[in-house]
Amino acid sequence: MTITIIGIGLIGGSLAISLKENGFADRVIGVDVSRDNLDKAIRRRIIDEDQTLEEGIAAADIIVLSTPVDVMLKLLPSVLDKVNQQVVMDVGSTKAQLLSAVKNHPNRGRFVATHPMAGTEFSGPEAAIPGLFDGKCTVLIDENDSDEDAIAKVKALYESIPMRIVELESEEHDIHTAYVSHISHISSFALALTVLAKEENESRIFELASGGFSSTVRLAKSSPDMWIPIFRQNRDNVLDVLDEHINQLARFRSLLIKKDFDTFYRLIQDANSIKRILS
Repeated sequence: MTITIIGIGLIGGSLAISLKENGFADRVIGVDVSRDNLDKAIRRRIIDEDQTLEEGIAAADIIVLSTPVDVMLKLLPSVLDKVNQQVVMDVGSTKAQLLSAVKNHPNRGRFVATHPMAGTEFSGPEAAIPGLFDGKCTVLIDENDSDEDAIAKVKALYESIPMRIVELESEEHDIHTAYVSHISHISSFALALTVLAKEENESRIFELASGGFSSTVRLAKSSPDMWIPIFRQNRDNVLDVLDEHINQLARFRSLLIKKDFDTFYRLIQDANSIKRILS
């Protein structure tokens, strides 16, 4: 099986590592606008070779789009223009706009929209790691619009890692990712800015930062090149959940002003119920 990955960063690179290690891919071709990224990926043996976009598409059995989501909006129709029997899949974090862009494309059936729910705060081919996707969940979106054989190949790819597979419609997917992923990043960016604004002594942040602070603010190290396009495409859903998050923060603030620690205690107990869902 020959896999062409367009965009050799954290996700594309880590996927390449997994598929080479488990034997699903006999050959991995890398395509990237950055010569530096390709050179790093070859040195690390993440990919077997690099090719142009046209060469990589022609040689592939499966083509993986792993670019920022704004790039995908322009890239996906162009890739579908060039395929015949190849399967095209993406690994992006937003779906409604992307799927709308190819809704009437004659090769729409060769495309399978996916979102593997895994990642780190780092970016680039140097951030690619083995085992990133092991045991995690991946979402297949709007399956009915894809050809059966294309769906079967993509499922086989994810099951080889292995990952758990969930099916969602595009709008439902974008709503839920706003709740469980996108708001987490905005909260982390905001917390980092809050601490940087209030704590002028950077050495104190370094010295006193505990595991709790580090884990909460970890996502603030994520790349704006990746996240601004996500926020742009999923703006309405992110605004909806952000409004609720602001309301909850205001609620805690009000309780602190009133010194109502009994209600504060009950809210923390209510928040603890997330353990039941995540365990």
